[in-house]
Amino acid sequence: MTTATRILTDEMTAEIEALFPRYPTRQAVTLPALHIVNKHLRYVPLQAVVEIARLLQLAPAEVQDTLSFYGFFKQDAPAGRTRAWVCRSVSCALRGGEEILEHLCHQAGIEPGQTTPDGRLTLEYAECLGGCDFAPCMLAGDDLHKNLTRESAEAFLRNLE
Repeated sequence: MTTATRILTDEMTAEIEALFPRYPTRQAVTLPALHIVNKHLRYVPLQAVVEIARLLQLAPAEVQDTLSFYGFFKQDAPAGRTRAWVCRSVSCALRGGEEILEHLCHQAGIEPGQTTPDGRLTLEYAECLGGCDFAPCMLAGDDLHKNLTRESAEAFLRNLE
């Protein structure tokens, strides 16, 4: 494989290999490796699955099985620079979470699961963010936005990078 066709950079490979001593088997490194690639690329393309498998001495199907189990990873295209999940569990739904997601999507001009054309934002629904006391809530990057309203949702959109 030539350098031009590689997905995993030397930096990503080094980050993954640095995990080897921390785990009992190479297979146990699969999920952390997927997170590393996702952090760098904002998605995990099929070629990355093949390269991770080679690095971990696994079959590509084993890596793909792990990747496809988790809804967190995108495989078809990069997620937006900000990825936001609006909770729609019972507490959040009862307090307007689904309406907040619909409002955000309308304001951003996308549907749930889509990314804005400028690549700034991907909006998705979450089944539970564990913030029931602050319903409705949204996880955007590392920030939990609590007690969302239409106004605070609009402010979030205005303050995107």
